[in-house]
Amino acid sequence: MEFSEVVKNRYSCKKFDGRKVERDKLNQILEAGRLAPTAKNLQEQVIYVAESEEALAKIDAVTPCRYGAPTVLVVAFDKNNVYTYPGEKRNSGIEDAAIVATHMLLAAANAGVDSCWLNRFDPDVLAKSLGLPENEEILMLLDLGYAAADTKPLENHCKRKPLSETVKYI
Repeated sequence: MEFSEVVKNRYSCKKFDGRKVERDKLNQILEAGRLAPTAKNLQEQVIYVAESEEALAKIDAVTPCRYGAPTVLVVAFDKNNVYTYPGEKRNSGIEDAAIVATHMLLAAANAGVDSCWLNRFDPDVLAKSLGLPENEEILMLLDLGYAAADTKPLENHCKRKPLSETVKYI
C-alpha cells in the first residue's frame, strides 16, 4: 500500500472480530519495530507478544480497552540501556519505544491488520502481573487483529487542525 494511504486510512480499532493475526503478518509487524531507529542505536525496546488466554486475562484485568483483540503487543524498554540527553533532564527510553510502536502500528495497517494504541492502564501493575524484570518499563499496549464488520473509525478520527496551527517556521 502507498505510505500516504496507510497513514490516511489507519484508525484505532475499538472492536475486533477475534480472528488471529497470521504469523507471517505478525512477523512483518515485529520486524518493522526491530528496524525502527533508536537513540545511539541502543535498541532498548522489548516487545512481548500476548496471545495466550492467561496473558490476555492479565491485560483485561488492568484495562477495558483490549476490545477483543486476539494479539496484544506489550511495548517496553530497558531503563538501564537508554541514552541520557545533554542536560541530563531526560532520556531516550520513552521516545524510542514510541518510535518502535509507531513503526509496528503503521506496518500493521500496511499488512491489513487493524490496531489500537492503548495507554489506559497502570504500567507498573501490568509489569508486575506479567512478571517483567524490574529494569523494564512498559510504554504502551498495541491491540492487533481484524475489525469486526460493524466497526468504523470514531467520529473525530478525521478532524485535524490545519498545518498553520501546528507548524511554525523559525
